[in-house]
Amino acid sequence: MPTLPGSTVEIFPVNLGGNAFGWTADESTSFAVLDRFVELGGTFVDTADSYAAWVDDVGGQSETILGRWLAARGSRDDVAVATKVARKPGREGLAHDTVVAALEESLDRLQTDHVDLYYAHYDDEEVPVAEQVATFDGLVRDGRVRAVGLSNFSPERMREWFETARREGASVPVAVQPRYSLVSRAGYERDYAPLVTEFGAMVFSYPALASGFLTGKYRSEADLEGQPRGAAARRYLEAGGLRVVEELVRVAEGYGVEPATVALSWVLAKGVTAPIASVSRPGQLDALMAAPGLQLSAADVAALDEASADF
Repeated sequence: MPTLPGSTVEIFPVNLGGNAFGWTADESTSFAVLDRFVELGGTFVDTADSYAAWVDDVGGQSETILGRWLAARGSRDDVAVATKVARKPGREGLAHDTVVAALEESLDRLQTDHVDLYYAHYDDEEVPVAEQVATFDGLVRDGRVRAVGLSNFSPERMREWFETARREGASVPVAVQPRYSLVSRAGYERDYAPLVTEFGAMVFSYPALASGFLTGKYRSEADLEGQPRGAAARRYLEAGGLRVVEELVRVAEGYGVEPATVALSWVLAKGVTAPIASVSRPGQLDALMAAPGLQLSAADVAALDEASADF
């Protein structure tokens, strides 16, 4: 299993998303999720300073809960932590002073002195890429950040980031976090996969289960009613995603596993380092953590490719 620069923690091929912490999972449930994740071999947790700002327009809940868990369990050295900057209310953008202040606040909430992977969560086109590179390089050099990642950049600006960092001898991003799943393929495969190959970056894709749609639990409008992520899942249903789900279910039944296991296994078969998936209760983790152990046949990968070709 790979490691992040400056870390000795081996990355299990499923990345636990922390966006549910403080949203669909309260603190005690989040602790139980984290405990189960580690029990099953998990080693890498992904969060952001903006999680869950959609609840109160403030954010920081996810980092706070994760920090309390790390302190309570004494597990900081056993778990790699990724967080992000650019979207928290009051800390928007990637101006130098904003990023530095946001990182200090993230470290306080996480109760740690460093972040293993620090993402530029969204691009800030008002800040030249060269300035962004210099800001993040400074954080790596002073030890508060071990490695840099990029998420939600255009392919052109992402390439500029990589090339500028290389040219200037600055910290080159070691990871990207693209949108990629069975119902969100085209953008990554066309525009980002070539960059990943060229620059040797690790890939931590999101949302691996398409807001729960790829678990197979949303088959109709009625299934979406009253669900916290129903609106997000609805767009896949309306776009014809039921065909993908039906194929997922067929393949899963052949292996005696859950559709979610197959959905993550497919992403891993495409070369993703560790897909990001979040859960709201511990019992949902078992199916996800089984994905690295499932070897899909070439025929099943091809069948899933065909079913999801429109995406």
